[in-house]
Amino acid sequence: MPAPRRIRRAAPGGLLAALLAVTTASACAGPGETETVAHVADESATGAAEGFPEGTFDYQLGASYEPPAGVGTVVRDSTAEPAPDMYSICYVNGFQTQPGDLEWWLLEHPDLILRDASGEPVVDPGWPAERILDTSDEDKRADIAEILAETIATCAEKGFDAVEFDNLDSDLRSQGLLTQDDNLALATELVALANGHGMAAGQKNAAEVTRKGRDEVGFEFAVAEDCAVWSECSAYTGVYGDDVIAVEYPDALEEAGMTFAEACDAEGAPARMILRDLDLVGPEHEDYLYEAC
Repeated sequence: MPAPRRIRRAAPGGLLAALLAVTTASACAGPGETETVAHVADESATGAAEGFPEGTFDYQLGASYEPPAGVGTVVRDSTAEPAPDMYSICYVNGFQTQPGDLEWWLLEHPDLILRDASGEPVVDPGWPAERILDTSDEDKRADIAEILAETIATCAEKGFDAVEFDNLDSDLRSQGLLTQDDNLALATELVALANGHGMAAGQKNAAEVTRKGRDEVGFEFAVAEDCAVWSECSAYTGVYGDDVIAVEYPDALEEAGMTFAEACDAEGAPARMILRDLDLVGPEHEDYLYEAC
């Protein structure tokens, strides 16, 4: 079966926009790096998930706004603030570059960008502004984790309860240059960083590795996109139980000849499943769409 379509939206500007606002950053600092602030994870802290609170959730990567009634969990980008009085999950692109940060990666860490046989950076065909990070050896994974450590620390400082790490399945778009185990090894480091700051860590998509993701990597919950369309919901709920949140999108449902009501009734569909517009815009936008099962 082909890999599920990966759909996500990050806040405009990505990490680079946030870094430009930090006046103490050094001239060569990039995502997650400053000269004046050092964040060390509290090794005694744990990120063990105690389960999502009552209510459904909202996926707010394109805009931050007052969540609809009945929402108890909200996902927002790392550049945004957590939703007050909600269980808040911080979005971090763990395995590819954010569009706004690409120039920095290419300038400061060109060795961490995956290259094809001709030496050109490998592009995510679904997201041409992103390049795939090279997780193929231990040293590169350690360097990537060190760079992302500052972003993870920032999520904790802002008050987020958990982190979701996107693009765990980048090996499927790597032209065969990366393996599933490469990405799981980096994921293990990222989960440890999140847990060290007292935050839970969530697996994003990659239904084929849910068992390894929970038992070996240490993910405590899952975020799934289009799982009903791809008949994959059971792969998540069968491993993570009720600790799964799922987003369906109208275009994918239409292509599959499925209604959202049918998605809610799909085998293994999690209790927290929502329908969102493709760009994840706010309620003031004409394209805004939000429904919950």
